[in-house]
Amino acid sequence: MNFNPEFTLASFHFFNLSYVQVFLRGILSLLLLLAFSTESRGKDDPSATQPPPDQYFAGIVTALSDTSVTITRTNLGKSTVRTFIITSETVIQGGKPKLKTKVTVQWVKGDDGDRAVKIILRAAAPPAPKKQ
Repeated sequence: MNFNPEFTLASFHFFNLSYVQVFLRGILSLLLLLAFSTESRGKDDPSATQPPPDQYFAGIVTALSDTSVTITRTNLGKSTVRTFIITSETVIQGGKPKLKTKVTVQWVKGDDGDRAVKIILRAAAPPAPKKQ
């Protein structure tokens, strides 16, 4: 019983799946090739391409000399003490550091120890206004 006499199995293009299968296999292999090529590019040495992140340490100056500064910070009851080397390349912003002043030190790791790149003095908090 054929309701459509013009329809034949050869005229129905869905059964020509061999072309579709070849096309899909080609697309899949191309995608896999691209995935592996980008993965291999991502495995380059990241330390050579990216500079090290900036490292900061903030606290109160507890010892100061011409060649080094010692900073102490207390966080949740734990005290951390760090000593940084001061060189001629060290930039000091906000004046000359003194004992018991708050500072932030940008530093880099060196062969001799941690070297201060920049020392930023923090101003003391302004006094609270008096209520009248």
